[in-house]
Amino acid sequence: MAPVEASAGDQASGPTARRMILGAQLRRLREGAGISRADAGYHIRASESKISRLELGRVGFKERDVEDLLTMYGVGDLEDRVSFLALVKQSNQPGWWQKFNEFMPKWFDDFVGLEEAASRIQTYELQFVPGLLQTEDYARAIVTHGLPENASAAEEGRVALRMRRQRLLFRPNAPRLWAVVDESVLHRPIGGRAAHRAQLDQLLELTTMPHITVQVVPYGRSGYAAEGAFTLLRFAEAELPNICYIEHIAGGLYLDRPDEIELIGRSLDRLAVDAETPERSRQLVMKIRAET
Repeated sequence: MAPVEASAGDQASGPTARRMILGAQLRRLREGAGISRADAGYHIRASESKISRLELGRVGFKERDVEDLLTMYGVGDLEDRVSFLALVKQSNQPGWWQKFNEFMPKWFDDFVGLEEAASRIQTYELQFVPGLLQTEDYARAIVTHGLPENASAAEEGRVALRMRRQRLLFRPNAPRLWAVVDESVLHRPIGGRAAHRAQLDQLLELTTMPHITVQVVPYGRSGYAAEGAFTLLRFAEAELPNICYIEHIAGGLYLDRPDEIELIGRSLDRLAVDAETPERSRQLVMKIRAET
């Protein structure tokens, strides 16, 4: 079984997605060979839990471990083995976001890599404009807790990371972004009047792009479809499951079980019904901009 590889132009060209693809394929090989995780772990001098983490793409791969597992799983074809090991090397290459490691928590690293690989991003926000749509001044006001003039080097690094993430919206294979925001987000003057106005202008500009859609949930229908903000990442590659990311004050939570994704999907369906249409949402943004 030769591994499914992604070309440099594919969404899955990032190391996070490649790890997940490689892990999924190794899991299928193990299951096809009728080998338990515990036995596979023992074979490479590791624990059952490490095999689980490898198969989920949560940790990096060592070539020696993959070679040993391929032998155990009965993959003897030289061409197949070379392809697998090439994918190991690609999955261990640092992503562009690695240079921002000192400015972001470890639990956010996986999200940036997954976001970079997604073909469709669906997000719901109750308090802020989604990060991919924020202006630099708006982002700085959030990161500094309203004190942008006192921004530290670390805070400026977090702003720079957020701005760098936005480049994915302008690449040739840009993902489709569907953002639903609570109406209160549009009224909240983050960063002061000038930053607020500039942020509304940016929303109006970005929503002229065919792959970016913003819908607004008006006050009268707010608060029913979801209790908190979340982002659902969908991927073009069959090996990658849909993943929901929920951020909280101390970390980030990743949901990928089918029952969890089904629940998130129902919430998104309800949001699409409760929110104004994209065109009416643009009109609402223009109205608020005119009054600001």
